[in-house]
Amino acid sequence: MEDYTTSYHVLTILLTLLFLSNFHTSLASTSSTTTEKYKTYIKTACNSTTYPKECNNALLPFASKIKANPQKLCNTGLSISIKAAKNCSSTISKLSKNKGLTHSEVAIIKDCIENIKDSIDELKQSLNEMGHLGRSNVKAQIYDIKTWVSAALTDENTCTDGFDGVSVSKTVKNTIRKSILSVATPTSNALSLISILYSY
Repeated sequence: MEDYTTSYHVLTILLTLLFLSNFHTSLASTSSTTTEKYKTYIKTACNSTTYPKECNNALLPFASKIKANPQKLCNTGLSISIKAAKNCSSTISKLSKNKGLTHSEVAIIKDCIENIKDSIDELKQSLNEMGHLGRSNVKAQIYDIKTWVSAALTDENTCTDGFDGVSVSKTVKNTIRKSILSVATPTSNALSLISILYSY
C-alpha cells in the first residue's frame, strides 16, 4: 500500500511538472507570435517611408511598446527625431568651438544651430499634439502636425544650403552634412508614417 501511495505521488508530481512545462511553452509561443505580429506591423509601415531600412532599425526595438498602435508608432518616430536633432545640435555646437574657422564658416554654423533649434521646437510641438490626438478635430490636428514636421525637415535641410557659393573646409562641410543626415532621415520617416497612417 505504501509503494502504491509513493508511486501515485511521484506520478502526480511528474504530471504537474509536465503540465507546467507545456503551459510555459504555450505562453512563450503566444508571446513570440504576438511580438512577431507587432514587428510585422512596423515593417509594413516602414516599407512605405523614405528610408525603410533606417525606419526598421530605429523602430523595431520598440515593437512591444508600440504594438499595432498607429499613434504610438508616430509618437516613437517623433521622439527618435527629437533625440537625433538634439544630438545634431550638440555636434554642430562643438564644431563652432574649433579654432581657425573662417567668418563664413562661423556664420554657417551659427545659422545651422538656429535652424536645428527651430526644428527641435517644431518636432516637440508635433509630439505634444500627437499625444492629445482626438481632443478636437483630428483632421485639423494631423494637418498641423504634418505642417510642423515638414517645417522641421526644411529647417534641417537649410543647414547645408549655406555651402552654396561659399568656401567651406572639408571638416566643417562633412560634419554638418553627416549630422543633418542623421536627423533628416528619422524626421522624413516620421512625416511619412504620419501621412500614411493618418491619411485624410
